[in-house]
Amino acid sequence: MEFSRRDALKFICLSCLSFTTFEGMEKNAFSIDLSNQFKKEEEFPKVEAKFYDKLKDGKIKCKICPQECEVTPNERGTCGTRENIEGKYYTLVHSRVCAAHIDPIEKKPLFHFLPGTKALSIATPGCNIECKYCQNWEISQFRPEEIKCFYFPPRSVALTAKKYKCPTIAYTYTEPTIFYEYMYDTAVEGKRMGVKSVMISNGYINRDPLVKLIPHLDAIKIDFKGFSEKFYSEICRGHLKPVLETLETIVEKKKWLEIVVLVIPTLNDSISENRNMFKWIKTRLGDSIPVHLTRFYPIYKLKNLPPTPISTLENLYKTAQDVGLKFPYIGNVPGHPYESTYCPSCKKILIHRVGFEILENNIKNNRCPYCGEYIPGIFK
Repeated sequence: MEFSRRDALKFICLSCLSFTTFEGMEKNAFSIDLSNQFKKEEEFPKVEAKFYDKLKDGKIKCKICPQECEVTPNERGTCGTRENIEGKYYTLVHSRVCAAHIDPIEKKPLFHFLPGTKALSIATPGCNIECKYCQNWEISQFRPEEIKCFYFPPRSVALTAKKYKCPTIAYTYTEPTIFYEYMYDTAVEGKRMGVKSVMISNGYINRDPLVKLIPHLDAIKIDFKGFSEKFYSEICRGHLKPVLETLETIVEKKKWLEIVVLVIPTLNDSISENRNMFKWIKTRLGDSIPVHLTRFYPIYKLKNLPPTPISTLENLYKTAQDVGLKFPYIGNVPGHPYESTYCPSCKKILIHRVGFEILENNIKNNRCPYCGEYIPGIFK
């Protein structure tokens, strides 16, 4: 994996692009026009939520995620998208889309899932945690009535994916757990029409809903915030243990999984903590799980921190390799050689990436064409 002079020059030039903000990278997306589907607040459907218990005095306990909110009548849970109406719990965001784009699947990022294809990416408002560095806080940290939304029911989503020749629907941008019922119904409809589904999630979901959803998904990407309870509780308003359990459940159920770690200076960038995380991943999930080490840029409530030094990402990449992970990646540094896929055996390049573009894909039938090494993933 030596850098040639040509590679080095290309990397230096493309690195200038890496200072683009996350919002700038959104320009790589093609937006779907849903203007004719605009509805007034009272016109959006209220659909009874799944996974909740009825308590005394009309209260309910939400069981969709580890927050497990206890909600009195006429109130909502932490996510702001589920409301107790006369002792029944309703989702307010079924078919209520605030973002719809066609993205490269590499943008999710999923690197071992249909490389070079497009995904119809959708989101509703809301989230069940609050990361101080959220790149989509303008839609994740507001209630649905505070954001302009459009009616995009499951069948229309699947038909739109087919119209634009997208083999995949991605539930992304905000947290899909909070629009679980919509995601579930859309994934079922998509599968009926031959369209795949991928969940781009923070992993903050309870086991029962996850297990019931997994058969209708084709891949899952989890944003693994950091390997400490302190980070989760102070920076993300969540907890580490439920996310670890989610990761183990996905692997247990044999669903394709990729992990992203946004590396933030001074908060979750230590070599020792990440080495322990890599060891946990290798031991509990396997050595072939792709792990994307992604560059942070100041945003939302963490504008006081600098972008992640590229040297930090490179050191963590090498640490992951030393621990025995076969497919670490460096992300959000367009043109960096470590965003490409290399054979873990013969070290030759298999998928050559620059940003979200695939320049070369040499994988044949999940095998390295040079040495025959098996490369896990869904490549066709």
